[in-house]
Amino acid sequence: MKIVIDSKIPFARGVAERYGEVAYIDGAAISAADVREADALIVRTRTRCHEQLLEGSKVQFIATATIGYDHIDTAYLQRAGIAWTNCPGCNARSVAQYVACTLRQLMLHGWRGMGTTPHPVGSGAPLTPFSPADFGRLTIGVVGVGHVGSAVCEAARNLGFGRILLCDPPRRERGDHLPFCSLDRIAREADVITFHTPLTAAPAAHPTFHLADAAFFASLRRRPVIINAARGEVVDTDALLQAFDHDRLAAAVIDTWEQEPHISLDLLSRSFIATPHIAGYSADGKANGTRMALQALATHFGFDTAPLAAVCPPTLPPAYDYLQANNPLGPGATLPADIAAAADLCPDLHRYDPVRDSLALKACPTHFEQLRGHYPLRRE
Repeated sequence: MKIVIDSKIPFARGVAERYGEVAYIDGAAISAADVREADALIVRTRTRCHEQLLEGSKVQFIATATIGYDHIDTAYLQRAGIAWTNCPGCNARSVAQYVACTLRQLMLHGWRGMGTTPHPVGSGAPLTPFSPADFGRLTIGVVGVGHVGSAVCEAARNLGFGRILLCDPPRRERGDHLPFCSLDRIAREADVITFHTPLTAAPAAHPTFHLADAAFFASLRRRPVIINAARGEVVDTDALLQAFDHDRLAAAVIDTWEQEPHISLDLLSRSFIATPHIAGYSADGKANGTRMALQALATHFGFDTAPLAAVCPPTLPPAYDYLQANNPLGPGATLPADIAAAADLCPDLHRYDPVRDSLALKACPTHFEQLRGHYPLRRE
């Protein structure tokens, strides 16, 4: 059997070969010629799986080692008789870690919600931290309560948020017994609004393309923090920038962008934390995605799944420090003052601090894909 795998998918080498002849190719460069004789593909979001790629090929099965699958033309695959799967929940805890550490940074930089703008990350401005107990008087709105959104809710509870509002119309219609509310209510009442939906468009029952549009931002009442770690197109970039112009936001945290990798430099400069689509990029989340994709392939073709036990992230030494190991100023250099001060105030940030990733993107925005493809080791 012949398998084509995105070369950026980690932990697959040495295991995938148990199932056939493997070609590792950069995901954005996978072509119709590459897949013509392939029986299976394992991809990420940078490979568009549509008729132009697959027509006339031998491909029988596609696995995307990601939660999202808007890069897959599912209607065409159904017509062509090609089976496919995604990996729901593979990096949910990784995204929750990202959101929790981002909220700790907002706390450490003096943001109190409802009217106070935090110092820009990397500015060297003095920290004016508030007590973690102050989360108890804030409300977070979670939009999209699937695997990722549910993990974010757990992180919000652990941080001590006073209220957690949930918005998920598809789950509400299925009759799930959770206290779901409308997006309008979240816009009125939330101090933090974080998006974790798939990207869908009409005629879907609940399209999420530009879910946060001009009308949404005009309806905000508490000058909240906006976090987008879903898909870039869930938030209308122009409307978000206009909300900044009208002072409707305390801050924005952007991990996913419209038109990646060609991102808005205006939004980049105005975001409190801006990262290159890496919220789910912990080694744990990557290993989960790779393992789930290979297991789906093995199951589809009737292969033994025992080799998949070897797909696991590396063990870190006991004294491992994410910040020192991934210092944005280089190995052995003194950490930027605000990163060091924040980490001293919050030991959890020594495990992972999204400021490191934000500084890297703001320094080299044209290196968006390289920063994703050569992401430093991070454990949950």
